[in-house]
Amino acid sequence: MEFSNVTALVTGASGGIGEEFAVQLARRGANLILVARRAEKLAALQHTLTSRHPGIVVDVLTVDLALPGSAAELEAAVRELGRTVDVLINNAGVGLHGKFATQEPAPNAAQIQLNCGTLVDLTARFLPPMIERRHGVVLNLASTAAFQPTPGMAVYGATKAFVLSFTEALWQECRGSGVRVLALCPGATETEFFDRTGEEFLTDGRQTSRQVVDTAFAALDGSSPTVISGFRNKLLASGYRVSPRKVLLAVSEYMLKANR
Repeated sequence: MEFSNVTALVTGASGGIGEEFAVQLARRGANLILVARRAEKLAALQHTLTSRHPGIVVDVLTVDLALPGSAAELEAAVRELGRTVDVLINNAGVGLHGKFATQEPAPNAAQIQLNCGTLVDLTARFLPPMIERRHGVVLNLASTAAFQPTPGMAVYGATKAFVLSFTEALWQECRGSGVRVLALCPGATETEFFDRTGEEFLTDGRQTSRQVVDTAFAALDGSSPTVISGFRNKLLASGYRVSPRKVLLAVSEYMLKANR
């Protein structure tokens, strides 16, 4: 797939998988709109990318996408820049670790807003013009957590199951439209995600952000609605589909226990 001279909007671009998407898109000649809450990190990434690739334009927008109405705010900011979004990468997401009953309601509401609500809202705003132009890409970050319930991260797993289902439905709806839709399902990845939960878990077999993004770009040249990053993760996802539900829940809970 050709990315030269297109404009890609990447959410959650200040670190991890989102930053790696920005790096690889810049290398491919894409202009960028990078979105995150951390202005200093975005500014540093902007400087790095424009220094390495002086032929591209990189704009940064500081927006808290966990807030209701943030998608409309972001759309207005993009319009003010005079940019047309050809590639939408809904990467921003958050997960809370621990038993649901011990968690405060507000962080879980924000998690649902960011992982699901804002993702859908941004897609609703930027997908229709892509269909009108008959070209574009919508890539949504799901997770291997989407393939089974996740005791210990109950809301997170549910949000990623939503993202997977939503994205696969969009893939079917957009067939023949010229717009490529893809759900990317990484497993545990070496990013700040785990630092933000405040606990260590899933420490074995983590992939790098580069491995995950390489998988995504390879899949964009294919035709599948979904790609799982990593052979081990593919095996686990396949096993989840045929395991008895009671066994599945126990295994999933064990894997997500802290300090493993």
